[in-house]
Amino acid sequence: MSNPMSGQTPAMALAGDHETFPQAFMAAARQLADHEAYIEGSRRLTYAQWARDAASLATHLSRLGVVPGSVVIIHLPTSIDYAVCLAAVMLIGGVGSGMNTRLGPRECAAIIERCRPAVVITEDGTELPPTSAAFATLRRGELAGALNSPPLARHYDAGRAGDPAVIVWTSGTTGNPKGAWYDHANLKAAVRTAGIMSAAFDRRSSTTPFAHAGYMSKIWDQLAYAKTIIILPTPWKAAEALELWQAENITVAACVPTQWAKLLELEEMTPSSLPHVRLGFTATAPASAELIEQIIERLGRPVISRYGMTESPSISGTDPGDPPEVLVHTVGRAQDGIEIRITDDTGASLPAGEVGGIRVRGPCVMRGYWNDPEMTANSLTSDGWLITGDLGYFDPRGNLVLAGRSSDMYIRGGYNVYPLEVENVLLEHPAVAQASVVGLETPVIGEIGVAFVVPADPQAPPSLDDLRGWCRARLADYKAPDRLEIIPQLPLTDILKVDKRALRARLTGK
Repeated sequence: MSNPMSGQTPAMALAGDHETFPQAFMAAARQLADHEAYIEGSRRLTYAQWARDAASLATHLSRLGVVPGSVVIIHLPTSIDYAVCLAAVMLIGGVGSGMNTRLGPRECAAIIERCRPAVVITEDGTELPPTSAAFATLRRGELAGALNSPPLARHYDAGRAGDPAVIVWTSGTTGNPKGAWYDHANLKAAVRTAGIMSAAFDRRSSTTPFAHAGYMSKIWDQLAYAKTIIILPTPWKAAEALELWQAENITVAACVPTQWAKLLELEEMTPSSLPHVRLGFTATAPASAELIEQIIERLGRPVISRYGMTESPSISGTDPGDPPEVLVHTVGRAQDGIEIRITDDTGASLPAGEVGGIRVRGPCVMRGYWNDPEMTANSLTSDGWLITGDLGYFDPRGNLVLAGRSSDMYIRGGYNVYPLEVENVLLEHPAVAQASVVGLETPVIGEIGVAFVVPADPQAPPSLDDLRGWCRARLADYKAPDRLEIIPQLPLTDILKVDKRALRARLTGK
């Protein structure tokens, strides 16, 4: 299903039609010279300064052996330095590959082996894992000296829209990370799919690591709308985040549900305290109807959600006029230019209401997995459909409802159970603040459902009988959880999604 009328592209700040990121980047440096691109603590970087620093670093990278097509790994935390490095790599025609600093040695080694970088940019004192790859290392402490290099005389303007631009690595929760790669046309396409999420001269805070697809694949969108990105301190603290939102006149208030819950505890968060906010945003995990309603009330602005993944950062989203139950139970309709199908195992389309595999096609879908033709062939069909690995169905109004990952589904007594469906029902219970369900192998019936629940009131947690009765009144009886684990908080991955692998490890010790 496609939605060609959703989120029509608003007026942009950057003029002109550009084929590659370097062309758009240098145009932004000229047209938006004194406009702020990034704010990090006391450091502020304009678009002209961003381009100047990136051009100087590009000269230094060329001396280290980076040529058009070379991969450069950026192993830095979210920062202005990261933004300068990524732009510099693409200015010289290289391929930027972010490597999250929270990854372990085995995951980092797998990434380095797969992309065989010319250079790895990393923190001072960081010990990179041993690999068979030969590469130069540029330490963060050396960046200041590198920026004294003369700016690149001319950016890499011989490139084409189909040249590789960035590689984004999956989080690796089900094995070694896979590198979804995007060309310049992909990056440009993100401007079209943004819809209401972007507006000229938006000011927004960083919500996910820069190594994540939410930044890597949307960097052209930043140029097109002249966005200012405010980098929040880590670890994230609600009071600090709200203070920065207020001081920096944030226009898009974006958080994951667990962060919103913390912000709602602050009496200072009111519509009058955030007068510049035009839109609230939540993603990565289910949120209860009560939470959504509270966010809308405390912001005094509409709230939307988006569904995307490393392999296709733009898929679907809700609209500002949607009621809270749509945000809670669905991920909205296809974004502009995106097609979505629900299929069976053979790829045949299924009727509305029937759960199947989600397939996506559109200009933001990755070109493939870097140096992994077999995995690419298993994930992309010959006619361009991405097999997401997610399960879902369309409701009667055409909204996409997620049922979870195919790998998360468990079979209880011969019946398929989709954990996300159960989690959404649990979140409706007044005693439940957060919930995640996983399958656990057991004799006789194959697998049972285990619900991990963070109670709304730690002094009055819900009982298993209470939650089973709640679920049975709303779902088939076999979908009710068989076991309850009360925990103070759900473990999260580096991109703030619930870490189900960690939950399974609590049950099995593996």
